[in-house]
Amino acid sequence: MTLAAGEDEWGILVGAVGAAGFFALMIVIVWQVAATWRARMLAAREEQYKELATKYAQLLEDTVELQRRTVEEQRQTLDELTQTRLAVGSMEKMMREIE
Repeated sequence: MTLAAGEDEWGILVGAVGAAGFFALMIVIVWQVAATWRARMLAAREEQYKELATKYAQLLEDTVELQRRTVEEQRQTLDELTQTRLAVGSMEKMMREIE
């Protein structure tokens, strides 16, 4: 009976070690799956940040160009207004001389 009891103890020990190994393997697998998922999510987020930065840079360039055009148009309008004032002033002077 001692030999059978020793084999039962070894069987229980082997079973316990096997179960512990199986659970350790499952923990490692779940851990790796979670780490992989997290890495993919971070990579996707990084890609979104890059896209946003590219869009922001393009919008900034467009805004600068728009401001440049607006300043140029305002300058042109001011020049035209100055010429109009000079012309009206000349016409007023001529009209006064005629009277």
